[in-house]
Amino acid sequence: MEAKTYRTESGDVCYWVDRPAGQDVPWLVFLPGLTADHTLFDQQVSHFSGLLGCLVWDAPAHGASRPYPLDFTMDDYARIVHGILRAEGIARPVLVGQSLGGYVSQAYLDLYPGEAAGFVSIDSAPLKRKYYPTWEVKFLRHTKGMYLAIPWALLKPWGSVGAATTKRGRANMRSFMDGYTKGEYCDLAAHGYRMLADAVESLRPYDVDCPALLLCGERDHAGDVKTFNRRWTKGEGIPLVWVPGAGHNSNVDNPEFVNGQIERFVNGLPGRPGSER
Repeated sequence: MEAKTYRTESGDVCYWVDRPAGQDVPWLVFLPGLTADHTLFDQQVSHFSGLLGCLVWDAPAHGASRPYPLDFTMDDYARIVHGILRAEGIARPVLVGQSLGGYVSQAYLDLYPGEAAGFVSIDSAPLKRKYYPTWEVKFLRHTKGMYLAIPWALLKPWGSVGAATTKRGRANMRSFMDGYTKGEYCDLAAHGYRMLADAVESLRPYDVDCPALLLCGERDHAGDVKTFNRRWTKGEGIPLVWVPGAGHNSNVDNPEFVNGQIERFVNGLPGRPGSER
């Protein structure tokens, strides 16, 4: 993949592009979760490289997109993604967002209605306020003390075990955490949860206006993600598929299954050969 940089007023954002030569193919835009970097989607990029267009980023304040001040909102993230896509000449993307990346995708759908060809949520949750109990939104604003109270030597293994069920998935999560100091990690995580609370409480009226798919690890124990996905599929009618044996980072725990689901989803989009939609 080709490494590139998108400049904002607050700092540089790093992203990577794989553009199949001379092919008019769909684009997959991979958006990793909170504290994760682009390597979260290595198994997807390697699978789809040369077949579909692929773009993956390190979100501001993550991975190579540092230093970057923690003053951004969910909508800021979506606007930066939109700016990158415009710079690359990418239209009608399929947004593939894991956890935080799924929230960013929904903010994108809200800000730029009609522009996405599809949306795949991986271990994420809806942004609509009606799905959240009040206590949970309030809790999202007060996570920093919890993280700071846990010794770094314990937080790193706990974080990797809590995010993944496989040796590969846990090693991948541990690699993210090893790239931060404890202070950086706690500050970033706390800001991310506050950003989510702000986005939920903004009472955005959006609807997912493109074909969508919910993927969730059947052993995802990160917060109430499984409960949220059950509410989401029931409330919005979006298909939900459980990823066998996988935890919160299900695309790393079971990439073969997730890749197959994404491939099937893309092939079923309107205008694709063999599509019934």
